[in-house]
Amino acid sequence: MTARSVAQLLQSAPATALPGTWKLVRGRAITLRPTNDGILRVAHGRVWATIEGPHGVTPSDSGDHVLEVGRSMYLHAGQSVVIEAWNQRGASYFAWDPVFVTQPVRPRVTATAVLQPMADLRAALALALRAAGQLATGLTRLAWDRLRGGQAGVSRCPDGALG
Repeated sequence: MTARSVAQLLQSAPATALPGTWKLVRGRAITLRPTNDGILRVAHGRVWATIEGPHGVTPSDSGDHVLEVGRSMYLHAGQSVVIEAWNQRGASYFAWDPVFVTQPVRPRVTATAVLQPMADLRAALALALRAAGQLATGLTRLAWDRLRGGQAGVSRCPDGALG
């Protein structure tokens, strides 16, 4: 909706207007030019809505629609519609509800995406090197002990049993 059309609607709406709606008196028409996709809803009365062309050949795609209480119409951004109160007497009330389309959010690729795995690999490599060093030390001691004729890691009790 343009700022001018909103201002005109607000000036014509009395304090008794339905909350969240705009009043459109009989015999008046207004053009809506939404900048976002949205839904035109009729809260009271009925309106005649004419969507700008091109139009199809079927009556439901003719561009002209009569919307009554509880009915709504989806409009795309930039698509204009002229609405007019279409009652025997009294005013119609309508609401315009924008529909915001969610955009998928791609995760930001940051240095953390590379630095964290690199730090994990560095820690894993340090642990692997330490374990390899301990294994080499243990194997060396075992081999040295065997060469000297002892049994590494096995001690004998005084009665000859292994303990």
